[in-house]
Amino acid sequence: MALASLAALLLLAGYTLLCAVRPFAHCRKCSGTGIRQARRTFKLCRRCRGQRYRLRIGRRLLNTGRDIHHAGTRHHHRHDPDRRSTPWQ
Repeated sequence: MALASLAALLLLAGYTLLCAVRPFAHCRKCSGTGIRQARRTFKLCRRCRGQRYRLRIGRRLLNTGRDIHHAGTRHHHRHDPDRRSTPWQ
């Protein structure tokens, strides 16, 4: 049991590192070509919009977590002696 949890933890750490180093992967819909064949014509892939890459799911989760953390924390300003501490002073 401990070996399985260690292996899962190592896989998760490896995927997190992969998402940090290489956040984009080839589009799975168009196989990284950016073009889809529609009947007799070729069109840009709707999923990747012809860019050939997609954002990895893990990176999307990291970005969302960072945005939520950023929105929930207060911004601390440096002490400015010219700035009053309360608006009525």
